[in-house]
Amino acid sequence: MEPTVAPGEVLMSQAIQPAHADSRGELSAGQLLKWMDTTACLAAEKHAGISCVTASMDDILFEETARIGQIITIRAKVTRAFSTSMEISIKVIVQDKFTGVQKLLCVAFSTFVAKPIGKEKVHLKPVLLQTEQEQIEHNLASERRKVRLQHETTFSNIMKESSRLSDAICNEAEGTATTMGTSVQSIELVLPPHANHHGNTFGGQIMAWMETVATISASRLCYGHPFLKSVDMFKFRGPSTVGDRLVFSAIVNNTFQNSVEVGVRVEAFDCQEWAEGRGRHINSAFLIYNAVDDQEDLITFPRIQPISKDDFRRYQGAIARRRIRLGRKYVISHKKEAPLSTQWDISKKGSLSNKNVEALKNLASKRGWEITTTLEKIKIYTLEEQDAISVKVEKHVASPAHMAYHLLSDFTKRPLWDPHYISCDVIDQVSEDDQIYHITCSVVNGDKPKDFVVLLSRRKPLKDDNTYTVALTSVMLSSVPPSPQCIRSEVICAGFLIQAVDSNSCTVAYLNQMSDSILPYFAGNIGGWSKSIEEAAASCIKFLENATHDGLKSVL
Repeated sequence: MEPTVAPGEVLMSQAIQPAHADSRGELSAGQLLKWMDTTACLAAEKHAGISCVTASMDDILFEETARIGQIITIRAKVTRAFSTSMEISIKVIVQDKFTGVQKLLCVAFSTFVAKPIGKEKVHLKPVLLQTEQEQIEHNLASERRKVRLQHETTFSNIMKESSRLSDAICNEAEGTATTMGTSVQSIELVLPPHANHHGNTFGGQIMAWMETVATISASRLCYGHPFLKSVDMFKFRGPSTVGDRLVFSAIVNNTFQNSVEVGVRVEAFDCQEWAEGRGRHINSAFLIYNAVDDQEDLITFPRIQPISKDDFRRYQGAIARRRIRLGRKYVISHKKEAPLSTQWDISKKGSLSNKNVEALKNLASKRGWEITTTLEKIKIYTLEEQDAISVKVEKHVASPAHMAYHLLSDFTKRPLWDPHYISCDVIDQVSEDDQIYHITCSVVNGDKPKDFVVLLSRRKPLKDDNTYTVALTSVMLSSVPPSPQCIRSEVICAGFLIQAVDSNSCTVAYLNQMSDSILPYFAGNIGGWSKSIEEAAASCIKFLENATHDGLKSVL
């Protein structure tokens, strides 16, 4: 059966041979990057009708590995054309030829620029959209482009902000390793097979060489088998051509428990520049590795202890890039909404309510929360797990804890202070402490409004506790079916934990384990290019404190 190739799509299929694999028999990430870049380039040229070159590559997250004997299929197509550049979507599938089972290896987006001959001007034709999914990716392409254009400014702003947090970050735990022994340098001579028909070095070839030196650098810290898990967004700063000497310099920047970030800098030299020691900086990239030992168990990397000024710059830069990566997870790749997991059953209301409350408390008690923003009354934390991103917003409020609890547990009042909420209606008053709400939220990224059906469970403090709890999770309710006017979405685990500081003030912690439905509302904040969480938190503080000052007369 022949694979279906959509109009404008380019399809590459490769059988993985020993020459394509590393020492563990897995497909070399460098080889895969070369294939992906080649396929994307051909898709760009199919649309443009002229030669194209790689301008940048968005974050790449490798979901699976591929082994010798398996089949790789790469699909690439233009999602949106701008005046002289195009965004290319790249999807990689791995198939086991004995079982026929297919798995998604990765999804990536690259940008290619059309290169006309001479002084000819280019204006690319728009992409013809034929399916709803193509329209979604076309809309998201504009969002991804904004993120690319804002990247350097965002990074600079986070680095400035991190200087205020540096003491908290660096003192969290003592580092036990330095990066001194992880420095690697290598050189390659660009030959005709490494370049296109215009003599420009293939972007994928440069990526493959970068991956080689980065892997060596990571192996010097882990004493195991490093494997590439993701590549940070990067752009090519300048071209290189046949005859250039490319010098690759790699070093570990920072570690994050089971992962390590390696930075690679590439300089190009022609013959004269080589003799004079005067290179051209053509690329820098940041590669994130996991590693396993001989028993195939994940290795925990030692914490890095920065020593020199340059060590600190690279150490903090890795933290900033990690934060941006978390925020970009939504706009890099669109995922369809996951089906709701819990059917509401009135006969099980007690267990569902208790499970709701316990899930919120368990989320709050997890280790690994990292502070990303600190203001006068507001602190924002993120928690990255293997398959989830969570956010915690802590607020200091000049309001008694019991008053904040009564206000925040009545979700009909949430639209008064939260700009994301359009409406919030009680569907079922299950008990004094449990209600089911239908919530409608604002439009994000030009899509339809999102709506949620949620169970709200609240608890006052027990005798040995001083925490008020307001927990939320999605439920399925046959009386409120999905509407074509909205995208039915899911809250996995969210809510408020409120603790008294004294008789007139409290701390309010808002937590949310983000589903794909929720992430678009938080992505910009986590990534550093939006302040909507801070604005909503400030609005919440103002709402609670004004209600307190008014004696709750106009609110309760």
